[in-house]
Parts: sequence; C-alpha cells; structure tokens
Amino acid sequence: MSDRLPPLTALRAFEAAARHMSFQRAAAELNVTPAALSYQIKALEADLGQPVFRRLNRAVELTEAGRCLAPGATDAFTTLSAAWRSTKRLTDSGVLTVTAGPAFTSKWLAPRMYDFAQAHEEIDLRFSATLRIVDFDRDEVDVAIRFGLGDDEGMYSRPIFDEWMTPMMAPRLAQEFDTPAKLAQATFIHDDSVNFLNLPTDWNAWLKAAKVDADTSHGPRFSQADHAIDAAIAGAGVVLGRASLATRALEDGQLVAPFELGLISEAQYRFICPLGHEKRPHIAAFEAWVLKEIQTSKHIADGRTLINASDLL
Repeated sequence: MSDRLPPLTALRAFEAAARHMSFQRAAAELNVTPAALSYQIKALEADLGQPVFRRLNRAVELTEAGRCLAPGATDAFTTLSAAWRSTKRLTDSGVLTVTAGPAFTSKWLAPRMYDFAQAHEEIDLRFSATLRIVDFDRDEVDVAIRFGLGDDEGMYSRPIFDEWMTPMMAPRLAQEFDTPAKLAQATFIHDDSVNFLNLPTDWNAWLKAAKVDADTSHGPRFSQADHAIDAAIAGAGVVLGRASLATRALEDGQLVAPFELGLISEAQYRFICPLGHEKRPHIAAFEAWVLKEIQTSKHIADGRTLINASDLL
C-alpha cells in the first residue's frame, strides 16, 4: 500500500465538504463551482479506492472512510494555516499586534499610543484588549503584556515592572482624609481584579500595614481596575489604586496619592512574545519604547515607603 498523499486540492475539497456536510457550501467557501469540487472529491476517492461520501437526495453523509479521514484533514489544514500566517508575519514588519488586559490597555497603552506612533510612523500598532491568554499563532498576536504570576515557559518573557498600590482619591477629598486614620470614615472603592493573587493586596492589607483599624466591608466593588480608578476620579470614594494604571491621572491632577505607604504586589507585568521574535525590529522597537515609558513614570514612587505584601504575613 502506497503512502503517497493525494493532491492537496482534493484533500482541501474533501475537508471543506466534510466540515459543511454540503458540496454547495464547501464550493462557495473555496470559490469553485460545485461541479469542480465534486470532481476533486471523486479524484480523492479514486486514489483511496473507496468512497468518502454517500450521495443522498439533496444531502451527503460520510462513509466510514470519510469519518476516519475528516478529523485529521481538518487538524492538518488548521495547523498549515497557522504556520502560513506565522511565516507571513515574519516578513510583515509594518503591523504590530499587542494584547494586554482591558485596564492596562485603556489606562497605560492607549494614552501613550500617539507618542509611539509619532516615533515609529512605519509601524501600524494594533491592540487586542483581553484577559484571555492568547495563542500567538492562532490569534495572530505579536506581543502580550501580562500582569500576574503566569508561567511563560518556552517564551521570551521579560519582567518590566512591579505593581504597587496606595490610597488614591480626587483632590477635593484629600483635605477631608489627610491622615491614614481618617480613612476609617471614607467610602472604600474595591478593586477586585487583584483577588486572584495568593498574597492579599487589598484594603485590609494596606490598613494593616498603616496600623489603622477600619471596617472595609462597605463600598462599591469593581471587577476591572480601570473602572475602580474612574470611580475614584469621579469622587465616589477612595481607591487602593494600582500605580501603573493611575500614573496619568496622578500626573494630570485628577487623583492624588497623599500617603507615603505603598504595598508592593507579588505579581509583575511581563513583556512576552515567542522566543526569538524579540529580535524582530518592530517588536524590539516596541519593547524599547515600553521600557523607556516605564522609566519616565517611576517618579511617582519617589519619597514613598513601599513594602511587600509578603511582609504582612
């Protein structure tokens, strides 16, 4: 028995027809006529020596041979398509697709996008804001910026900065709550996006470090960090804000962070891409720009006392 494969066009015709269970819809997908598709499938059956479809009245169904061949054919074309897209991206240095969480995208990346575009007019920057862990090949993504404790084995993964939190509020509230002790009377805004961490970096942890006794059971709760920050900007209360996401609001005076004490999270932001891709010019340029931007915002930690969440155990 020969292991020679039939023509790729015949396998492609079969795979599409088996997936749609329709010669008509498969032909439309492949932009060929139903007669041409039927010819390709008959050629495949001649090579195989047995039918892969039963032709019924206005319908088709797979034979035992067709059911055996279909899953492998679909997997093969899916893998081949992913490899082709990945290979084409190697030669496309004009588009850079970056994925990051929605909060980081809206509060850190988006406000700075114009600066990157001005410095690199040759690169078309695209964002995919999602908490889903992407597949670089399947999702056609070049770079991921992730916050957490993730295992990035087999990837190029560079920690770019540690996250820390401190109370933040609208300027008009800062006079009312000018000492940590007075926060006991404040409305606490809760950022539940950090609840996945092993070590707590919430209001209870910060107040413990500040030696303040307060009831933190009240106040609005948000699953997205940027929404919690927006609520604080609107004056709805005091948020234990994440420094990375609130930098622009602090620099613009929308928020103030009046207390010296900050709580360092166990999680980090990492710059991630497939191993070896970090050397591609547009990815290297974006990484260098991210690192430079991070350096320009580190001044908000000046004069503060930052402690690790692990020190509170």
